[in-house]
Amino acid sequence: MPKNIGFISTRFAGTDGVSLESAKWAETLWQDGHVSYWYSGKSDRDPNISHCVPEAYFGHPENEWINRRIWSTTNRSQHISERIREMAGYLKSTLYEFVEKYQIDALIPQNCNAIPMHVPLGIAVTEFLAETQIPSIAHHHDFYWERPRFSLGAIKDYLDMAFPPNLPMMRHVVINNAAQEQLSFRKGISSLMVPNVFNFQVPPPQPDEYTKDIRKEIGLAKDDFFILQPTRVVPRKGIEHAIKLVAMLNNPKCKLVISHDAGDEGMDYADMLYELAEQEGVDLRIIATRVGEVRQLNAEGNKIYTLWDIYPHADLVTYPSLYEGFGNALLEAIYFKKPVVINRYSIFIQDIEPKGFKLAVMDGFVTSSLIKIVDKIMNDKNFCKDMVEHNYEVANQFYGYDVLKRSLQTHLTSLFGNNV
Repeated sequence: MPKNIGFISTRFAGTDGVSLESAKWAETLWQDGHVSYWYSGKSDRDPNISHCVPEAYFGHPENEWINRRIWSTTNRSQHISERIREMAGYLKSTLYEFVEKYQIDALIPQNCNAIPMHVPLGIAVTEFLAETQIPSIAHHHDFYWERPRFSLGAIKDYLDMAFPPNLPMMRHVVINNAAQEQLSFRKGISSLMVPNVFNFQVPPPQPDEYTKDIRKEIGLAKDDFFILQPTRVVPRKGIEHAIKLVAMLNNPKCKLVISHDAGDEGMDYADMLYELAEQEGVDLRIIATRVGEVRQLNAEGNKIYTLWDIYPHADLVTYPSLYEGFGNALLEAIYFKKPVVINRYSIFIQDIEPKGFKLAVMDGFVTSSLIKIVDKIMNDKNFCKDMVEHNYEVANQFYGYDVLKRSLQTHLTSLFGNNV
């Protein structure tokens, strides 16, 4: 029997992991006839099936005011507690409106009870679920104990209560084995491990008339070797290793292109990368001003491309991350059948590497043996083709929509029995 499913998050917009994976969950649920609705503070979903509450966005001024006073300190005043409770109470009332408006049968909180970027929203969701006993599946992408910025704070009571809560009608999903182990150890909560997925049953889109000039538009020649770093410019992405890789290839035709900018994490790291690239003689370019969420023209009349427009034109993808909760960019590169240079970050070692992918692997630093593999990728088309085709098949087996569908059916059955 189809259900009305309500997704809850601080934001459903853009290309962050929560927004992307929630859309995949909704698509998978739709295959079984379930209809999805969206509650958030910022949204790019269809307004006809969305309930947008600005105060639920983590960037709302009231929430930012609270965050400035609860982190990097252990002291919390009565006034701050009152502001948190007032906002949580208001958000809880809007959750009641959302569920009533769309006759929601089950809720899927997306990371809002895992990472405390919006503490009042986490409290609101917890109290709402405790009061209504509505069945829910909490999808946790990353927890507060995984982020140093949340290691010192004045809200331990709220973290214990709501991040995440342990409620009888709530099921929990995590995206890696380490999170599953820590959730059990820290909270006594059992969970199902469901990795991020891609629809490998549908072939990747091919370049079209709009994208045929991408290389020219970003300043690459036809015979340049296009090395794509498809991430934001933040320290945990380990982009300095990608620069070192290109430098050791010692080929002026190799160009390193970063798709996104630094965002709100400052420009110090980006400045360091530019300096390092200059010292190493590496042609580095950040094309963030030409990459957006949708195709359009900017104020100068230049084309804006999506990341999916960029992937088909790349010759190699670098992913030398120091830490990832999972690694969406890895799956994207495999989906577009691109060879990948990857660093063995902890989740990759534990969850992904045992699956048997063929990748150019580094273990914390670039070596001459890695350079030989990349050089073979560049010059041996059959070697490269065998690598990417093998990876596509492995990814389809372990990270396809069928994996997600079976997992969701398991949790829905545990909540509704055979009436689903």
